[in-house]
Amino acid sequence: MPGAVVLLSGGLDSYTAAAVARRDGFDVFALSINYGQRHAEELAAARVVANALGVRTHLELELDLTRIGGSALTSAQIEVPKDQPIDPRVIPTTYVPARNTIFLSVALGWAEVLGAADIFIGVNALDYSGYPDCRPEFIPAFEQLARLATRAGVEGRALTVHTPLIALSKAEIIKLGLSLGLDYGLTHSCYDPLQDGRPCGHCDSCRLRAAGFAEAGATDPLIQPPR
Repeated sequence: MPGAVVLLSGGLDSYTAAAVARRDGFDVFALSINYGQRHAEELAAARVVANALGVRTHLELELDLTRIGGSALTSAQIEVPKDQPIDPRVIPTTYVPARNTIFLSVALGWAEVLGAADIFIGVNALDYSGYPDCRPEFIPAFEQLARLATRAGVEGRALTVHTPLIALSKAEIIKLGLSLGLDYGLTHSCYDPLQDGRPCGHCDSCRLRAAGFAEAGATDPLIQPPR
């Protein structure tokens, strides 16, 4: 069974991408990165998700991006936008500079050590907040970088970055995950959770998730109905 490094944040999309990797016959090596994110609850979710998927290894790395800042997710001085129009032509303050490039680079290094030729990432180009590193054109550019920057690439062992969700709507992602038997109650999506860990319901991530479940005709297990 071939191995694949899967970037696993603990969110809905990465959980689904990891499940697709497993479905497609890959031995999953999950990689989660603690980059000082405001919503660190997602790391606990990543551990639970990795256990539920039965991954081969779950590696957690510390990579403090708060020292760089520049994002509402890594700086306490920048507020997470709430209830704002989501326009993919506008890059919001929740964009973490070069995050996917950095994460894929770390995944690339681990993949080369493992002898793996495949990386999975749950980026999405439809229901997203305008992040430039979620666009389809970014992925082949990174694969080209991998061919040039690694011993494996120089020796002719090409790396493939799999983006199984990139052309799916959030509703389609949820339907796919449910068809694979995923429990989305294990995930964490909120950018600015309440003190008790519950989702705020107002950030871009919460709103995209809510719209996706509604469109999919499914109930989000993280949302408790009013009594």
